[in-house]
Amino acid sequence: MYKFIDRKLELEFLNKIWVKKESQFIIIYGKRRIGKTELIKEFLKNKNSIYYLCDRATEKENLRNLGRIVGNKFGSSIVIENGFNDWYQFFNFLKDTVKERIVIAIDEFPYLFSSNKAISSVFQKGWDEILKYLPVFLILCGSSISMMLKETIAHNAPLYGRRTGQIFLKPLNFYDAWGFFPELSFDNFLNIYSICGGIPLYLKQFNPKISFRDNLKENIFNKNSVLYDEGNIILSEQLSELRIYFAILKALSLGKTKFGEILNYTGLSKTSIHKYLYVLEEFQLIRKGVPITEEKPEKSRKGLYKIIDPFLNFWFKYLLPFKSEIEFGDLDEIFKFFDKQFNFTTSLIYQDVCKEIIQVKLKDVLKFQKIGSWWDTIGKESIEIDIVAINNDNNNILFGEAKWSNKKVGINILYELKKKSSFVKREEEKRKEYYILFSRSGFTKDLIKIAKNEKNIFLINKDEPYIF
Repeated sequence: MYKFIDRKLELEFLNKIWVKKESQFIIIYGKRRIGKTELIKEFLKNKNSIYYLCDRATEKENLRNLGRIVGNKFGSSIVIENGFNDWYQFFNFLKDTVKERIVIAIDEFPYLFSSNKAISSVFQKGWDEILKYLPVFLILCGSSISMMLKETIAHNAPLYGRRTGQIFLKPLNFYDAWGFFPELSFDNFLNIYSICGGIPLYLKQFNPKISFRDNLKENIFNKNSVLYDEGNIILSEQLSELRIYFAILKALSLGKTKFGEILNYTGLSKTSIHKYLYVLEEFQLIRKGVPITEEKPEKSRKGLYKIIDPFLNFWFKYLLPFKSEIEFGDLDEIFKFFDKQFNFTTSLIYQDVCKEIIQVKLKDVLKFQKIGSWWDTIGKESIEIDIVAINNDNNNILFGEAKWSNKKVGINILYELKKKSSFVKREEEKRKEYYILFSRSGFTKDLIKIAKNEKNIFLINKDEPYIF
């Protein structure tokens, strides 16, 4: 049994406005499996409430099921038996019945669109004419990010201007996700995080009492496991033309992050691929990143595409290609591939985690307004810096490299980093430069000696700052 992890700020926000006397209309949205329902249930504890999870059924069926829940809440046998004829009957029932503060949470609100395209307008009228005059704390929640934005938050949405607050729930960060397995070492949890990211449901599939490899066999590379077909479920719920989207995501999972590389891998035309990339970005499945120093990111020609969710990336790289073998329980080939590739996958995740380490472990020492990465092509050479952080107020700039290998990091890595940093053209004469090196396996004595003598060099062993 897992305890409820984090979401402290979100709960504080909800509880703060709960005590206000005025009616409240809160929108909660975020991708599937992110923990929206668990957040709502945690908030509802010890509160007068109605919770309804919408179904992909007819409107009549949803109103009948809602009626059963509402009828049981208020002791109305007629409503239990007959449900509601329409949503306005539900709103009017609340008008006649609700006398004290109550939370009404409608979960997976977008499901209602399948049988009533005007449902947002219905709730708009219900709120304007009835609910806002009641001691009601209304929550509409949904996993379809684009639908929730379009129907509840966007300027032209039917419900625009009605909400009194909104929560866009994001994946847990590394340290909060580690709360699921506090007994695990940094290395061992990083392995899990490299697969699951910060998605609570995915994290819950791992059993810390058995080995990492046994977890893979039981909970990932197993046709009966919860996660086996998760990638297909995520995409089929939101997208049509799956063949094309699968090809794009497969390309990204294989490290083809440049527009031209994706184009060549998929064989799509240059004119059509923009549309598909835009849709994947809109659904927050991929992100187009640019070097942190770009003044106009939206116009940059240096964009690189990346799958946002580590599990979706893992699914396309390690699971989808081996489905035939998994169906027959033959895991030899998949583990051969996994053993060759997974350390590289983990090293990429470690680079992202290192940015969080700076913000958590060094927040009192290094203060920066922006943190990201940098890359460019100089001549025929591609140059990349894992971590670049900028403080515009004092022109401080931090350059960093993250090495997830079994070899100690030495002075050669520091010298290479300093050389690469010279190509970053930003306030060169005014800026004060700092350097930070992250290592899985520690540092050589020579590098430690240099870092000890120079105050602008920081060393981090896994996630622990090196104290001189």
